[in-house]
Amino acid sequence: MKYIKILFLVAFFGCAASLESNAQELGIRFGQFGGNNVAVDAVFSVGQFSRVHADVSFGDGVGVDALWDFIYRPVGSSDFNWYVGAGPSIIINDPFSLAAAGEIGIEYAFADVPIVIGADWRPTFRIVENTDFFADVFGLNVRWRFGKVE
Repeated sequence: MKYIKILFLVAFFGCAASLESNAQELGIRFGQFGGNNVAVDAVFSVGQFSRVHADVSFGDGVGVDALWDFIYRPVGSSDFNWYVGAGPSIIINDPFSLAAAGEIGIEYAFADVPIVIGADWRPTFRIVENTDFFADVFGLNVRWRFGKVE
């Protein structure tokens, strides 16, 4: 019952955040993170050079990551962007897991088609139920871009 309440609160705040901002990208993330290996991946713009990068992952339980990419910049004049961020990571399983995750990545936005492909590294420091550090958390993102990111 405790996990259902937590999942409901996470879903509620996620929906509230998506109503306040326009979803810029939606897709899928592959990689090993928190015992899961696939996620629904979304990006919400919160300014010209910052955004929220959120995932709901499936596999060994349900995981929710909501990372604020406080640095989001183009690489020169190319269509590549790099980003750095941090935020909470939750795994709803037995045992429950709460962690702080960092993120650094690069992505390519195709000019002619609205597809963004990216790769990232997310070192994660688990705080609750056990205390661990995971440095082997890599992912590949493929997302559909809605409109232009301003």
